[in-house]
Amino acid sequence: MSTPQTRLIGFAVGNAGGFGKLVSIVKQALWIIERHLDRELRLADLAVACRVTPTHLSHAFSQSIGQSVTGYIRGRRLSRAAERLAAGAADIMQVALEAGYGSHEAFTRAFGKEFGTTPEKVREIGTIAGLHLTAAADMIDDLRPTIRPIGRKRSSGLRMVGLAARFGPATMHEIPALWHRFASLYPLIENRRDPVPVGLAGPFAEDGAFDYACAVEVSAEAEPPTGAAVLEIPTSDYLIFRHQGHVATVSGTYKRILDQALPEQGWTLPHQPILERHDNGFDVGTGEGGISIWVPINSPL
Repeated sequence: MSTPQTRLIGFAVGNAGGFGKLVSIVKQALWIIERHLDRELRLADLAVACRVTPTHLSHAFSQSIGQSVTGYIRGRRLSRAAERLAAGAADIMQVALEAGYGSHEAFTRAFGKEFGTTPEKVREIGTIAGLHLTAAADMIDDLRPTIRPIGRKRSSGLRMVGLAARFGPATMHEIPALWHRFASLYPLIENRRDPVPVGLAGPFAEDGAFDYACAVEVSAEAEPPTGAAVLEIPTSDYLIFRHQGHVATVSGTYKRILDQALPEQGWTLPHQPILERHDNGFDVGTGEGGISIWVPINSPL
């Protein structure tokens, strides 16, 4: 199931029926995935084909599709395998190999985890009814106007104190609970340089997992209260975007930034967190008040 990297990249940017010119990097990645499901697909190679970093593609894909890149590829391959088995495929091992599994045991474990049944059972009953298949994602491009940055700034290294936890595409909805915990901790944080809280999102891993922190900038001598952590942010160049509306809708703004705005300008996301800077009037309890999203940027690849 391996294929030379040059062939994958060449297909993406030169022979994709015009998709190489799309602003949306997620649509480009989907196009490549659907046409290379029977070959090795690594996040690093997909990112090169889309001319962004792996962190950038992983973050954008999770925001747009609701799954990690690897999770989507696995689901698509197993769904195709289920369809072949339901159609009466004679050789289960051959189906397993085509889905990227080197043994019957590995294929059966993955199939059972994905669908809650066995390959033999699906072939026996001859139907995929009741299986939660991963359908090919919609590759029609989003025609909404691209969001534009409101500024650019270089920020020196930051020292912050706050709460951090690990999340994934399926657990992003738990982030507000972290903010509620931080609201109780906030009065205990001393030597605050800026009273306005900051969210730190990412960087994103290959499986879509990422660290998220609720924090506040502090002076160099500040010590964290019990239960809090010190977070060091390196010096970075940032593009600044404005999120309008309730904090619960911020994922839509992230999607437009990562999938359209950055690649349109030739920028990509380094392996660093994005900063969510809340306005002075932001209410942690209600999620209202406005956010500026500071996106670290690398030069074009």
